[in-house]
Amino acid sequence: MKHVFAIIAVACVAGCSGATGAAEDVARDAAKRVVNGAVESQFPQFNASVVTDCIIDNATMPEVFAIARDTLTTPSSETATLVAEIAGRPGTLECFAEKGTALLAG
Repeated sequence: MKHVFAIIAVACVAGCSGATGAAEDVARDAAKRVVNGAVESQFPQFNASVVTDCIIDNATMPEVFAIARDTLTTPSSETATLVAEIAGRPGTLECFAEKGTALLAG
């Protein structure tokens, strides 16, 4: 996994839009794994992947990179606070409302 972060760092330094896009995709995938795991363990009554998608889709790229850093460890308290903040944003709440019953684990 250290290689993933090296790739992200190189892409960010390079500033190349193609490399940056790839780095963003890697970071989004990593952040989704972090958030999904936390949602599954803390809120088993919800469909974690739907909740995760709403949260990550409403995060800024710097926030996604910050969340992705916790891929190798358990989410830090800072990450938990950040995710809770993103979850409370109007766009995220609208996403939850749009998903409706899809949010419930089935």
